[in-house]
Amino acid sequence: MRRGLPLLAPALLATAPAPPAPTPAPIAAVVAGLATAPPGTRIGLVVVDQDGREIVAIRPDERFVPASNTKIFTTAAAWELLDARTLDGGGGASVRLEGPDVVLAGGGDARLSSAPDCRADCLIDLARAVAARRRVVRDVVGDDTVFPDERWPQGMSWNNQSSRYGTAVSALTLDDNVVELVVTPAARAGAAPAIAAGIGPGIGGDGYLRVTNDAVTGPGGLSATIGPDQSVRVTGGVAAGSAPVRLAVGVQDPAHRAAWRLAAMLRDLGVRVTGRITVRHRPLSPSDDPAARGRAPAPRPPAPPVLARLIAPPLADDLRFTSKNSQNLHAELLLRRVGAVRGSGSVADGRAAVAAMLDRAGVPRRAYDFADGSGMSNYNRLSPRAAVRFLRWTAAQPWGPAWRDALPVGGVDGTLARRFRGTALDGRLFAKTGSLNAANALSGFLVAASGRTLTFSALANDMPGDASATPAIDAALLAVAAAN
Repeated sequence: MRRGLPLLAPALLATAPAPPAPTPAPIAAVVAGLATAPPGTRIGLVVVDQDGREIVAIRPDERFVPASNTKIFTTAAAWELLDARTLDGGGGASVRLEGPDVVLAGGGDARLSSAPDCRADCLIDLARAVAARRRVVRDVVGDDTVFPDERWPQGMSWNNQSSRYGTAVSALTLDDNVVELVVTPAARAGAAPAIAAGIGPGIGGDGYLRVTNDAVTGPGGLSATIGPDQSVRVTGGVAAGSAPVRLAVGVQDPAHRAAWRLAAMLRDLGVRVTGRITVRHRPLSPSDDPAARGRAPAPRPPAPPVLARLIAPPLADDLRFTSKNSQNLHAELLLRRVGAVRGSGSVADGRAAVAAMLDRAGVPRRAYDFADGSGMSNYNRLSPRAAVRFLRWTAAQPWGPAWRDALPVGGVDGTLARRFRGTALDGRLFAKTGSLNAANALSGFLVAASGRTLTFSALANDMPGDASATPAIDAALLAVAAAN
């Protein structure tokens, strides 16, 4: 006989099971909302009231791919560990002279710009500083060695690398590491469209990319595939008579692109560039893994004096932008900057800092795994109960109100501008969205009909094809708000 199983009389074994207890009306409405999800969808939902009591707990401890809900933890770690409120956001780019060469060094800030109308964090200011000292230079070097060379998160789908959503990550980031191409249809169907420069941030008309135009004027969507050595192939169709289509193409080596743009600006300022455009990367090494090294990395030799350095705008501005717009590149740079507080700036250091924060928040280690800072990795996992526990912890932190204020607002702004508009949660829901391959997520705070603030996390996975679970999540949350 197996131990631990109770003995049951034959009559009890034959007794029909008792009917389930009736489901409370509010929960029934929530379940009905979730039931509208596409067949096969797995959804977890936890809702907690102001006193910490769980109102709803559906698959509370199952782990889901959280998509951009990952940014909840990255941005919180940045608020906690970085000085977000100072006028200098830190991480500004700089230039220095090394003999006849010019070195453009990134500091990890995401907002360096080469746009013609740039007003802050402008590459042209560094070019002018060089032009004021030299009329002839040799090489122009892009240096992103402040962080190890980890351009894409582990577990990110390769097909995202050509787009603005999956562009390479670098401590020397310029124009969000994208180049914009404008595709204009030809007058005759079947003819090749024209591909020209974009206008504004990320302009592409400077000849940096080598474009192979395999697109046609006709039905179908356009796509761009990135190859080595700054090559891009444009395929698909653009309808005759339609407006030009803008393609934001991800950059494969952002430090090289930034150095290339600096060289072009120097030439425009009358400086003769006689050498090459080169880069300096820092290869990832075992010493960049906090678990492997067990100590601080060895110091690097000091660089020559800086000629000019940019003062980055306040980091709080970028944190708000990252949360409101779910900006992947900025989140990845924040993870590395967090990792540089006590380590080498590697992804592993950033993950260790996030894990330490989650430990302080009382979130069980088994409830999550994070491979990146943006949520583009399919390796990330999170349970709804863990998300809610962490969200409630943030409310008690000194930076908590500012962090919450940066979340998108239902029906108002950011990635929630079009959701919940005209409903009872219009302007009353503050949450981070998430969308990835077969994954939808929404976690944050809502103000219920009673005026009480509830904390929630809804995570959905395994939707078929391109189907979305967003309508089902929204219906369930509206039911929760109405009943509480």
